[in-house]
Amino acid sequence: MDFSDILASSIHDIKNSLGLILGNLDELIDNPDNKIADLRQASLLKHEAQRANSNLIQLLTLYKLGNQQLVVRVTENNLDDFLEEIVANNSAVCEALDVQLSYTCDHDLGGYFDADLVRSVLDSTIGNAHRYAKTQIQVNAVQEDGYLVIRVEDDGGGFPASLCGLLETMAERPQNAQSAGRTQLGLFFASSIAELHQNAGKKGRIRLSNGHNLSGGCFELWLP
Repeated sequence: MDFSDILASSIHDIKNSLGLILGNLDELIDNPDNKIADLRQASLLKHEAQRANSNLIQLLTLYKLGNQQLVVRVTENNLDDFLEEIVANNSAVCEALDVQLSYTCDHDLGGYFDADLVRSVLDSTIGNAHRYAKTQIQVNAVQEDGYLVIRVEDDGGGFPASLCGLLETMAERPQNAQSAGRTQLGLFFASSIAELHQNAGKKGRIRLSNGHNLSGGCFELWLP
C-alpha cells in the first residue's frame, strides 16, 4: 500500500466520522425539545462540517478518477425535481446567512447525467456562492446549443477576470489554479466531473462569467 492509498483510506475514515457528526447535528437542530440558544450558529456549524465533508468527497472522487476506479452512472433525471432537492438541502444555511436561495427551470426539462456527481458539484458551488452573495443565489437549468446548462448565480462582487481565464487549462494542469493564492479544488473537481460526461462527440465543461441574470458571479455546468 503506497502513501496515496493510505491517505485515501484516512480520508474515508474522516468522512465517515463527519457523517456521524452531521447526523447528530441534524437531530439536535430539528428536535424542538432541545433548547438551542442560537439556531443560526448551529446552522453555520453544520455548514462548516458539510463543507469539510464535501471537500473530502471531492478528494476521494479525484483519487478514484486518477486510479481509474470511478464508476459514472448516467441516468435520466427531471431537472425540476433534481434542483428542488438541492435547494432544499442548502436552504437552512442560506436562511441563516440571510441569503435567498431559489431555482427556476422548465417543469418537463430532463437531462442525462450522474446525479450523485453533479449534486456534489452543485452543493459545492452553492456553498461557495453564499460566501460572496449579498442577498440571493439563483440556480437555473436550460437547454442551450445541444447542452444541458445548469447555472448557479449570486449577487456578490463576481469572479476576478484572472480566475475565469484559468478554466481553459485547469483540467490538464490543475497546479495553474494556485495562481492568485487559490488552490481551487472545487473548480478542478467540477471541471473533471463535467468532462466525464460525453455524448455524440461532445464533452462536458464548466465556465465562469459575471452578470448573467444577477450582478455577481455565474458558474455554468455544460452537459452534453
